[in-house]
Amino acid sequence: MSAMNELCNETAARIRELRESSDASIENTAAMMGISPDTLRMYEEGKTDIPIGILYAAAGIFGVDLTDLMTGKSPNLSRYCVVRSGKGPEIERYPGYRFQSLAFDFQNRLFEPLLVTLNPEMNETIAPVTHSGQEFNLVMSGKIRVIIGGSTIDLDTGDSIFFDPSIPHGQWALDHAPASFLTVIMHDHPSDPTKH
Repeated sequence: MSAMNELCNETAARIRELRESSDASIENTAAMMGISPDTLRMYEEGKTDIPIGILYAAAGIFGVDLTDLMTGKSPNLSRYCVVRSGKGPEIERYPGYRFQSLAFDFQNRLFEPLLVTLNPEMNETIAPVTHSGQEFNLVMSGKIRVIIGGSTIDLDTGDSIFFDPSIPHGQWALDHAPASFLTVIMHDHPSDPTKH
């Protein structure tokens, strides 16, 4: 099993453990996440990748930080968090996307900054997603296509976009070359377990 598959299975197990320890039914939890119970079962069993929006929802429902779900460790910094180039934990939640957390060790984050790398060979597997909050993307290298609902926007290095991520959206690498962008996702609630 690859390290990435192991990480995904550990994350799935943490969600299941949190749900079971809070005596929440799979039906009620799935309803709060806006998915079917069968889909939640597949996520909890590690049979399919868990979208980042579902991870945010699980963190909010169970009153834990996203970092807790992803790594099993709580963030412990409150003044500042430095992440050296290439040193943030990697998250591969969707085929074609590689996320690198840029604030994983900072407590009570109001937003989630992530460096996203797109693999053009995986463009065909990328499907639109939705999640709550607000989202900002800044293209760091290459060229990307962003589709939001029925709108298609091509962005070059240095271009940015801010949008409502509750609308189905996705990003694709253009020109058969890898591309990267900074995404900043604003939470509906701070990632502070005492506030849930």
